[in-house]
Amino acid sequence: MEINLTTSDQIQKRSFTKRLFTNLTFWVLIAIIAGIVLGTTNPALAIKMEIVGKTFVDIIKLFIAPIIFLTIVLGISGMGDLKKVGRIGVKSLVYFEIVTTFALAIGIFVAYIIRPGHIDRSGLNIQDPSKYTKAAESGAGFDWGKFFMSNLTLQVLAVAIVIGVALNFYSKREAVIGVLGKASKLVFGGLRYVMYLAPLGAFGGMAYTIGKFGLQTLIPLGKLMGTVYLTMALFVFVILGSILRYFNLSIFSFLKYIKEELLLVLGTSSSESALPSIMKKLEQLGCSKSVVGLVIPTGYSFNLDGTSIYLSMAVIFLAQLYNVHLSFAEMLSIIGILMLTSKGAAGVTGSGFIVLASTLTAIHKIPVEGLAFLLGADKFMSEARAITNIIGNGVATIVIAKTENEFHPGEGNILALKK
Repeated sequence: MEINLTTSDQIQKRSFTKRLFTNLTFWVLIAIIAGIVLGTTNPALAIKMEIVGKTFVDIIKLFIAPIIFLTIVLGISGMGDLKKVGRIGVKSLVYFEIVTTFALAIGIFVAYIIRPGHIDRSGLNIQDPSKYTKAAESGAGFDWGKFFMSNLTLQVLAVAIVIGVALNFYSKREAVIGVLGKASKLVFGGLRYVMYLAPLGAFGGMAYTIGKFGLQTLIPLGKLMGTVYLTMALFVFVILGSILRYFNLSIFSFLKYIKEELLLVLGTSSSESALPSIMKKLEQLGCSKSVVGLVIPTGYSFNLDGTSIYLSMAVIFLAQLYNVHLSFAEMLSIIGILMLTSKGAAGVTGSGFIVLASTLTAIHKIPVEGLAFLLGADKFMSEARAITNIIGNGVATIVIAKTENEFHPGEGNILALKK
């Protein structure tokens, strides 16, 4: 009897060990830790690892356009109800605007309570912000045409919607859908193999960040960083958590469900690296292909909750740093300006700083040169922005799917997400 128990224990231990060492999340976490260690102990070598992280993200980006295109075309052509497609699009944009306004407001509120800008300027790391301030000064305002032309995700989204609608009127629709369905399986199959490289991407991204910018740059801006991370957590667990709770779902269960994507974003500092896999995960969860295809790509351009929080907090931080008093009307103006300009902070490295510079220029009270104090620690806050963005878009997809009766999870998934 004892021998049997021992054998059973050994089998359980082997089973646990096998699950652990074949779990992608485990290896991504190990890679992040290794990247931090290398960046701290050998910064010169760590900086050279940038090519590893960048190459992985570039490979993932190759999948983004075909996955968005195929998902949307198959979703719309399979739905049949074009009025419903339009309703989902409008509902998504309205939801995005409401939630990002909450994000902007909570960023300003927490920054006023904690006052992260009340520190000694002389101890801050100063870098050259001219490339961002000049870019802001050169533009007369936010250019929607330029934004669209520089945003591949939106371009693919627009083309896919047109083709998806057109297919509904094509007599040989079923044959085309069959071909596109096979193509979709091939693309997602290829993505599954590429994701095995995720630990390398996370290692390269984290090693470069620590090696290039150094943990010592965090000390002077530690209060700001702590405030940003705290605010992101409040937004995710209170605002987004309450939204899911309304639908009898749990934010904690959802975060557990997408833990691989969150760790990948943490390692690479890019929410784009997890875009294809989060779309697949949401479909597996029970959201319809059409809702996932419409909400996620649009959300990556218009539902940047983490970016909105950071931008609003950065403005208040700089106002406090320079002892600039902002009236209630001016704070409302900041929210209004950022509601528009924050939409231009998607997809392009450094675009957030250009948006921030444009906002400061529009206010005419806070020195634009203050950006120099933020550049050093910005890279360490980009992870929080990217993670909050991807969680926000995942929740948005579930909400739109639930309200459109397009959420049909399997038995295991619904039990995993319930409160």
